[in-house]
Parts: sequence; C-alpha cells; structure tokens
Amino acid sequence: MEKGIELEFHDCIEEVLGLKEVNAAEYSPLVLAYIGDCVYDLVIKTMVISYGNKQVHKLHEETSSFVKASSQSFMMRAMQQHLTEEEHAIYRRGRNTKSVSPAKNQTITDYRRATGFEALIGYLYLKREYKRLLDLVKIGLDSLEGQIE
Repeated sequence: MEKGIELEFHDCIEEVLGLKEVNAAEYSPLVLAYIGDCVYDLVIKTMVISYGNKQVHKLHEETSSFVKASSQSFMMRAMQQHLTEEEHAIYRRGRNTKSVSPAKNQTITDYRRATGFEALIGYLYLKREYKRLLDLVKIGLDSLEGQIE
C-alpha cells in the first residue's frame, strides 16, 4: 500500500465503526488507564506470540509477568526520566487518582504507579502517538531484563 493512502489502525476503527475523533485531554485518568491497560496488553501479547507458537496457558503466563502492577511500576520508574512535562503530568494524574477497586496481591504504591503508567499509555494511544508510546514501553521493557521470572 502507498504511504499516502495507508490507514492507521485507529483511523480504521473510527471509519468502519463510524466513531468520532476524541480529545485525550478530556478524559479522566481512570478512563485513560482503562484504554491504556488494553493497549499495553495488546503490545505485550503481540511481543509474546512473536517468540513462537505455544500453548495458550504458557502464553498467558509469559504475558502475566509483564502486565502485573509490580512490573509496570518497575518499568515506570525507568521511563520517568524520559517523559516530557505533559507526559509526566498525565502519569501523575493517573498515579494520584483513587481507584474504585483495591490492589490485588500488589502493594498500593505499585498499583498506583501502574495506574499512572496505564493512563499514560492510554493518553498516547488516544493522541495517536504510537511511536512515542512504543519507545517508552521499550525503555520500560529493557529495564525489566533479568527482573522477570
């Protein structure tokens, strides 16, 4: 496909489903985290299946080690120094938002930092800053080397 007529994934979703464009700045941190959780999960699942065809249970175990709050919290600490002021503000808003559900098997600090991480991912996704989103995730993933079980 020619570069000029190639549709981005997000454009395709909007076009096919007849959705309106959204302004990421208008959404609450928990809504940003809601979509960010899904986007990050898709990135990690895409990465995990690229390692080869395996039983779904094994894929789930590998994915879980990357998407748990403690891993996201660890990644966020590595990513923070690379954030712009705008990105840091989004992260802080997400981190400081009180969640409806309590942290399950995670410290409250990890859970809140992970919520900020997911809010940032959601924000970048809604702004269609996919390259930036993936660059930050890569920084975080690189920081996990040797940390994941």
